Amino acid sequence: MPPAPITARIAQGVTPLPAAEWDACAGFGNPFVSHAFLSILERSGSVSPRAGWQALPIVIDGADGAPAAIAPAYAKSHSQGEYVFDHGWADAWQQAGGQYYPKLQVAVPFTPVPGPRLLMRDEALAPALIGAIEAVTEQNGLSSAHITFLDENQLHWFEAAGWLVRAGTQFHWQNAGYASFEDFLVALSSRKRKAIRKERAAALDGLTVRHLSGGEIGEAHWDAFWDFYQDTGSRKWGRPYLTREFFSLLGAEMADKVLLIFAERGGVPIAGALNLIGANALYGRYWGCREDVPFLHFELCYYQAIDAAIARGLARVEAGAQGEHKLARGYAPVTTWSAHYIPDSGFRRAVSDFLVRERAAVEQEQEFLGELMPFKRG
Repeated sequence: MPPAPITARIAQGVTPLPAAEWDACAGFGNPFVSHAFLSILERSGSVSPRAGWQALPIVIDGADGAPAAIAPAYAKSHSQGEYVFDHGWADAWQQAGGQYYPKLQVAVPFTPVPGPRLLMRDEALAPALIGAIEAVTEQNGLSSAHITFLDENQLHWFEAAGWLVRAGTQFHWQNAGYASFEDFLVALSSRKRKAIRKERAAALDGLTVRHLSGGEIGEAHWDAFWDFYQDTGSRKWGRPYLTREFFSLLGAEMADKVLLIFAERGGVPIAGALNLIGANALYGRYWGCREDVPFLHFELCYYQAIDAAIARGLARVEAGAQGEHKLARGYAPVTTWSAHYIPDSGFRRAVSDFLVRERAAVEQEQEFLGELMPFKRG
């Protein structure tokens, strides 16, 4: 007897789905794919159709009636807040007479953090869930579907399904069992070790650094961080993606996963960095300041994050997208992955050719960057 056909459904957002059922699929290692985080994005108004992110999770229910596999999918009317840039693809398709938007995005909005994008209680459902993503794309006449910042352990399912695979580069700090920051410095060349000590001393002159988590974080802290976030957002991308309410909800519902690092002068915060704590990693997300203090960005975002990861026994620090300046601070180049489904054969062929050339350039760049790492040789 042939197996019963698998049926997928599209939910109207993350929030209406039961949190326990969602998290049973997502697991608890990566806070960004949790029901709490994705629901906070929706309830705060940071994610909405008006913002160009319409949450439409694709769900396959199990025999018990609860979700057994979920793809956190969004209908996108632009390519902002993704950090895997496809503006050139959109321009080419539209110049050829096609309509690139809306497209389907399986991702965590505004979050260039690798993680699972197929959330599953039963991994045997991976091919069916990918098939459901393809069906939603085709049945709705969408130009394409994109799985961005995909956990490398899930990449093989998309390769087996014939999706196009794209590589990128981030910089992560790896904890080699260090007992302290000084222990980490010992692994560096003498010149780099001295440079980092000099940077830290200059950044911290006259300042006090505080690490806040859980119940230590109050609304006054979020008010201060909101100012920092707005300043950085307005300079980097014109309009901050997140609303003020997002931070209050994050503090109310995920405080135990939050690490705020503040630099204070005379008890008043002048700069701050927001991190989320995962099972194996510390994830640096946002930073901002009221004063322009040399090296303070490196101190709060990179060095203090290393301190915190060592103290918590975490395996790595992921400090966000891009940034070759992280190399000199001990952050190594790593490959990030995305997968792309393009129904039109001609458009697919053109993108595939581009990705072959881009992959070669990424590999060459990473080889070069690896030679610039500050660790001792020999």
